[in-house]
Amino acid sequence: MVSETVPTSWLVYCRPGFESDALAELQHHAALQGIACESSYGEGWVSLTRVDGEAVNDLHRQAAFNKLIFARQSLAALPALTLSRDDRLTAILEQVKASRWSFEEIWHETPDTNDGKALAGLIKALTKPLESMLKKRGALRRSAGARRLHIFWTDGDQVQLAMSFPGNRSDLINGIRRLRFPSRAPSRSTLKLEEAWHEFIPRDEWEVRLAPHMQAADLGAAPGGWTWQLVQRGMYVYAIDNGPMESQLMKTGQIDHLKEDGFTWEPPQRLDWLVCDIVDKPVRVLAMVERWLIRKWCKEAIFNLKLPMKKRWDEVKRCLMALEESLEKAGVHASVSCRHLYHDREEVTVHVRLRD
Repeated sequence: MVSETVPTSWLVYCRPGFESDALAELQHHAALQGIACESSYGEGWVSLTRVDGEAVNDLHRQAAFNKLIFARQSLAALPALTLSRDDRLTAILEQVKASRWSFEEIWHETPDTNDGKALAGLIKALTKPLESMLKKRGALRRSAGARRLHIFWTDGDQVQLAMSFPGNRSDLINGIRRLRFPSRAPSRSTLKLEEAWHEFIPRDEWEVRLAPHMQAADLGAAPGGWTWQLVQRGMYVYAIDNGPMESQLMKTGQIDHLKEDGFTWEPPQRLDWLVCDIVDKPVRVLAMVERWLIRKWCKEAIFNLKLPMKKRWDEVKRCLMALEESLEKAGVHASVSCRHLYHDREEVTVHVRLRD
């Protein structure tokens, strides 16, 4: 029997339409630990529940959030609640009391869907009364190990309580980084690279790793969405594409636009950065990037892998394994990270940093 007072479910948020991929990834991690789970999902979220009724803490902790690809948030969750529309708060208060949880803040969240957004008014009305009651009961307090209570609303009377822990979660509401589109950028794809920097590079390292006067290559650059980001950081960019670059961007004087094939072009010297958002088969993009990394033509790389319509988790796992095996075989030491970012669609973003 599943306990209603211990977190037996591993709950993650994901991009709507990618539930099967997020679930396959979670099941992969559960299988590695030999833990039998049952799955459930809805639009924009998936959950694994241990069949033995034991707490999910070990599974949630060992599958570190920063190693997950399709998850926007990773939580240890209690069983879902069905609320009375006449009194939505009592059931929530009772489950918190039974769990003996304490926490420093409360986040109300919903799936990233129109139906989820429609719950904003209800959530706003309930937020202050609930906070007041939880403070009086001692659950919401100043010092609680930076733990956070997530109240995940899937409907007006359907909610799931979950806990997140510092160092193993997203610190963004719904796990979404919302960026403002720069009006001078040539295309909205510019947000992909900006989000990738936020995701993969600690903010206090930007001045060193994204420094002015660095040199970068943007393969498949036109019309210049990613090049624009590099230029804004003060870098000199080799923009490789047979297509035209945006005229105002070219006036910066920081770009050498070469009308060549990004798959065959070679840099004149070692660069600081390689970036690439070419629309092509993952295996072809991967082979190109592997060549750059094995020959150490760059120090860091960010590139996108376009995904198939089905079994995307399988394809990503295969690509990452192939990349890591190639680098290891060549004696190249590197750290590899991959995420399905908010501004990505049918692709994932990979970051590689050479360590020598």
